[in-house]
Amino acid sequence: MKYALTVLLIALVVLAACGPGAAPTPTPVPPTPTPEQASQATQAPGEEEVQLAPELNVFNWTDYIDESLLEQYEKTYGVKINYDTYASNEELLAKLQAGATGYDVIFPSDYMVAQMIELGLLAELNLDHIPNFQYVMEDFKDPPFDPGNKHSVPYQWGTTGLAYHVPTFGDEVPDSWAYLFEPDHLKKYADKGVNVLDDPRELIGAALKYLGYSVNDTNKDHLFQARDLILKAKPYWKTFNSSDYDDTLLIPGEVVLSHAWSGDAFVAVWETYDEDKDEAIWWYAIPKEGGVKWVDTMAIPASSKRKRTAEHFINFLLDPKSQAAITNYTYYASPSEAAKQYIDEEILNEPAIYPPKEVMDKLEWLEPVGDAATLYDQIWTEIKSQ
Repeated sequence: MKYALTVLLIALVVLAACGPGAAPTPTPVPPTPTPEQASQATQAPGEEEVQLAPELNVFNWTDYIDESLLEQYEKTYGVKINYDTYASNEELLAKLQAGATGYDVIFPSDYMVAQMIELGLLAELNLDHIPNFQYVMEDFKDPPFDPGNKHSVPYQWGTTGLAYHVPTFGDEVPDSWAYLFEPDHLKKYADKGVNVLDDPRELIGAALKYLGYSVNDTNKDHLFQARDLILKAKPYWKTFNSSDYDDTLLIPGEVVLSHAWSGDAFVAVWETYDEDKDEAIWWYAIPKEGGVKWVDTMAIPASSKRKRTAEHFINFLLDPKSQAAITNYTYYASPSEAAKQYIDEEILNEPAIYPPKEVMDKLEWLEPVGDAATLYDQIWTEIKSQ
């Protein structure tokens, strides 16, 4: 388990307005169902029992599932799960383009799904084999990056913002991307450590948003402005890390500010909460300029030889209790409407995890940038090499 049961959780409150409060006890992972119950939960009405493969190769983001669910699936269905992890969409794409053909279930983000469809890297799904798709919220069905959900179904969603060390910032809330990009801000705390996500679309997108542009901007001049902004700030940054920054940088206090995905930020909130003082050491802010909202999906590589078993596993992860267990573990929002009844109330009611409309209106999905992808790659190379 990622979290100790003895950790005292705090009741989350809206970021820019309030401070940390007191915490819930996490909802336990649902008990392992009997094979008969599991069959009913994962098969469409009237469907004959599925002949499953003896093993399944799963490739997911780092620390992005309650692994007891993997054990539950193995025990219930007799399918061995071989589980590998990656740190970015670009790493996932590179692996598949390099000829990695052994994976059966992958978890690409929204914009990457569209790119992989165009490259012919994803198999078409049979949604009749994924009946738990019925529980997905309408906002996550028929997305522009995958019309009709022909190649993907949603897994978890969240936002990108700033995780900050409360004792360092005191009453000041870093509620603007200026805290990440402007030297006047960075000079105050850079010596204590600043991390940015090692992710080209996220970092360039944050710079674009701060400059008043879309995170999906393809204008060459705008992208060069974002590059220059990043290069001006880069000397003040300590690390580029998007794989384990919550565990290796935030929790041990190696940095005091981090470009962060919402769930990772709340890992640090829970793990470092000062029980004696009833205070949070870390907190999370969505910048006032807006930023990225994203959805990670479940998909099957076109090269998979176990497509039917992969669909069965995807359906298992879309079960409302499975979705709730994942959300209660990761602190990312679930796209499943039916999962809400099993999600910890303090998570479900936290605006930093499930943002209100006025905040959501300032957030954008990352979308494919077409031919400008080459320019993004060029700019990323310049950023990392200088």
